[in-house]
Amino acid sequence: MNTKDIYREIINEHNLHPSHKGEINDPSYELDGVNPSCGDKIKLQFKIDENGIIEDAVFSGSGCAVSQASCDIMLDLVIGKTRDEAEKITEAFMRMIKGEASEEELEILEEAEALADIAHMPARVKCAVLGWRTMEKILKENRRETL
Repeated sequence: MNTKDIYREIINEHNLHPSHKGEINDPSYELDGVNPSCGDKIKLQFKIDENGIIEDAVFSGSGCAVSQASCDIMLDLVIGKTRDEAEKITEAFMRMIKGEASEEELEILEEAEALADIAHMPARVKCAVLGWRTMEKILKENRRETL
């Protein structure tokens, strides 16, 4: 099995069997994200404690396999991390999508690296980054409140 097949399998698995799709009772933060160019819609919900640690996070909504898998993979990476660590992961992901990520950045992205080829498919980039951009807004809002 070649690398592209493995990456395709990772994306399909996260799309068909997401670990983090659902709702949280009484989330600390909730934000909707929309990709008007293709109709992807997500809602992210986060529980972030007073120390800035992401205790839990889920997504709901509908969209293509890329947007749904990307959200699920993203949440795998950030749950249990601090806000600062999640922001660093997000920066690495965005650099990867632009084709600018270092080897070190790719390493911290783990399964998210399965989305690296999206950089060569401009129509799919917005799908892949929808959850990440939405999370970025949540983290920035949380940062302002805790300073």
